[in-house]
This record gives sequence, C-alpha cells and structure tokens, in this order.
Amino acid sequence: MKITPLELPGAFEVRPSPYSDERGSFLEWYRGDQLATHLGFTPRWVQANASTSRAGVIRGVHVTTIPPGQAKYVTCVRGAVFDVLVDMRVGSPTFGQWSGTLLDDIERKALYIGEGLGHGLCAMTDDATVTYLCSELFDGSTERAMTPLDPKVAIAWPVPSPKLSEKDTNAATLAELAAAGVLPRWEDYLSLRRG
Repeated sequence: MKITPLELPGAFEVRPSPYSDERGSFLEWYRGDQLATHLGFTPRWVQANASTSRAGVIRGVHVTTIPPGQAKYVTCVRGAVFDVLVDMRVGSPTFGQWSGTLLDDIERKALYIGEGLGHGLCAMTDDATVTYLCSELFDGSTERAMTPLDPKVAIAWPVPSPKLSEKDTNAATLAELAAAGVLPRWEDYLSLRRG
C-alpha cells in the first residue's frame, strides 16, 4: 500500500497493492495503522455509506462544519468516478483550491479526506458505486453545500452537461458561504489535530 499526500493539507491518496492469480485478486483497501503513520493519529470511523450514480451525475460539493467535522475514506467499488476535493477551510493556505482524482474498480485507489475539505464526485460510468467511511455521523444541520459549478473555484468536471440534484443546483458559491460565515475555519481544523 502506498499513501501519498495530495496538494490540499489533510488529503491523501491510497494505492493498494493487489495480489492476483487465476482465481481473481485480493487487496487491502484500508489499513488504519498505515494511514495513522501519515496522519499522526488513528482514524475512528462511525458510519459507512454507499452511493450509486449514472454517468454524468455530479454529487456535491459538500462539507461539514468544525466542530464536529467529518473526515471520509472513499473508494470506488464499481465503475469510475472523478472525485474532487475543495479546500473550504477559511484561512487555509489552499482555501478555494481543488484537487481531482480518478477512482475506479481497476486501480482501486482510495482517498482520505480530512475535516473541512469539501467533497464531490462525477460518475464516469453508469452504476458507478462509491463506498466511504465517515468519522462522524451525518447531521444535516452541520452540512454545507457549495455549487459544483462555482465559476471562481472552476472545477474541471469531465462532462459537458452534468446532472445535479436540486440541492446542488441551488447551492451557494464558495464566496457566498464564506461571506455568510458558515464554513469551517483553518484554525478549528488545526485544533482537531492538536487535541
């Protein structure tokens, strides 16, 4: 397993080392001890989710306020998605920047997404299925949604006419969320890691 930090602080790409033979393949898609070496703490997971999307569907970009924050560990178990992270932590040195990674059922990469990073994805295949572990239970009152089509963030989604939910279609821009004072703050993210 190879774990590499991404350009956004608190985000890591995880490449498993599959074993294959005539029967098929086997891999460890998550190793808490190895991830803890990079994070400096052992992640705690309390909820596991799965979503299936048709090709061209964009889900997100969503983030949870800090506290409580919500870290995620995401992988694609069927098909392919373009997975996107946006730094939504006000005061972060990379605030407003995004990072995109192809997750699919061939390479079987995963992403660790630290608290305060917005998460979205675009399904590249029909029935693209993503599973993810969450460090906190979902609470709609702490979730914030940014339009995935925010022109200032300018995510390079790989589809010309994405399909969005009503919630994501009507979501605010990053600048509007920042002006409303409802985004996570960089110092709160740092305090989670020190605590």
